Amino acid sequence: MAKVRIRNEIRFILNGRDVALSSVAPDATLLDWLRLDRSLRGTKEGCAEGDCGACTVLVGKLSAGGLVYESVNACIRFLGSLDGTHVVTVEHLRGPPGQLHPVQQAMVDFHGSQCGFCTPGFVMSLYALWMKSPDPSNEAIEKALQGNLCRCTGYEAIMRAARAISSYGKAAKDPLAVERRAITARLGAMHDGARVEIGAGKDRLVVPANVDDFAAVLDKEPGATIVAGSTDVGLWVTKHMRDISPVIFIGDLDGLCTIAEDNGVITIGAGVTYTEAFSTLAKRIPAMGPLFDRIGGEQVRNMGTIGGNIANGSPIGDTPPPLIALGARLTLRKGKKRRTIPLETFFIAYGKQDRQSREFVEAVHVLVPPKGTKFAVHKITKRRDEDITAALGAFFLTLAKDGTVADVRIAYGGMAAIPKRASAVEKALLGKPWTEQTVETAMAKYADDFTPLTDMRASAEYRALAARNLLLRFFAETSGTREPIQVSRHEAA
Repeated sequence: MAKVRIRNEIRFILNGRDVALSSVAPDATLLDWLRLDRSLRGTKEGCAEGDCGACTVLVGKLSAGGLVYESVNACIRFLGSLDGTHVVTVEHLRGPPGQLHPVQQAMVDFHGSQCGFCTPGFVMSLYALWMKSPDPSNEAIEKALQGNLCRCTGYEAIMRAARAISSYGKAAKDPLAVERRAITARLGAMHDGARVEIGAGKDRLVVPANVDDFAAVLDKEPGATIVAGSTDVGLWVTKHMRDISPVIFIGDLDGLCTIAEDNGVITIGAGVTYTEAFSTLAKRIPAMGPLFDRIGGEQVRNMGTIGGNIANGSPIGDTPPPLIALGARLTLRKGKKRRTIPLETFFIAYGKQDRQSREFVEAVHVLVPPKGTKFAVHKITKRRDEDITAALGAFFLTLAKDGTVADVRIAYGGMAAIPKRASAVEKALLGKPWTEQTVETAMAKYADDFTPLTDMRASAEYRALAARNLLLRFFAETSGTREPIQVSRHEAA
């Protein structure tokens, strides 16, 4: 590999000004820097864990499709991850001389604010949506606001404001749209192909130049914390006060952010976010779309990565169970060497994965289900949106011509110390006729596969019952029942 040039500062645009920082703590958050260093206090701290949306800002980044702006949680976004981006805060919004921005005016006129604490976050989330979709549906508005909580106004007034924004102005004439070409050029100049290194010794952060450089850096820093989307690591800092130094930031890293399909296999780079993967997966594997819509809020989906969700090894991670049920494989890299393993073998025990020192997750390979295959994913949470999984079941089924089970893979999250297949249940189904009696007999085998725990999200008894009933639901969905399994609020209305 050619020698990589090293730069000792991070560079980005804050609102309209270029910023260059040569002194950045590895665990410094964007929220703290905005409020304490730049006195931009419209960005609020509410939960400090990416749940409430009061800290929402926009981050613009260059991608294959040009300059893309996304809402993110500043409270868990690290300053070191912003190299080559455009950070936009609520203070940067502006309308014609003497007027509010259309989003702000709509919020005023439709009484979308009471105490006002959460309002800047709502404004920024609606701003991102409006630029992408000036005339959004109710479903699109609700999806954009999943990660914003309001305790006093109520959401209907905010929904009315969201629907009215375009009556106050045109998104195409917004300053971010008008200045897009100039901002793109400025960000392009910042992408100089250099590695960023700030600090010394343990108190150090690194932003590799590309994936090959990342492999080289990790080889020299095997104990470093690898940060992609920071939707989990951010909480290590804000809630658990953990020391994460030294840090290697790999978000938006060249070589890790591609998604492609070849011969029925979708290859997803470890740095691909939920948002970036959504269109491909929802189109090719439709059951993945509704699941992704329930992973965190929009801000979390814009930051969190599929590779990070896998590498983290959490027993309640949302993507491993469906990927295991789909027979996904995982590519791990160490230096220039790679190995590819079945995803299900990656998870060994709680907090332990089949990953060697200096090795990292590079990509996951997902098989598109063949025609005629039945596949579903169901997530159980206390509330429908923006909630952590209590139990999640993924089901893959192929029936023979005579109606017997030719192939079946069932995987769960939240039922064991790792994402795990229901092997005994699968064995009880294989070769049997796909009937309610077969399913009910197989449901008794869940006790052989899982011994769930009781915690704040669900009791062991509830998890065990829910897991069994999800199989029964899958049977109902795949057996031609005319009764609706689930009716959305919009369909019911």
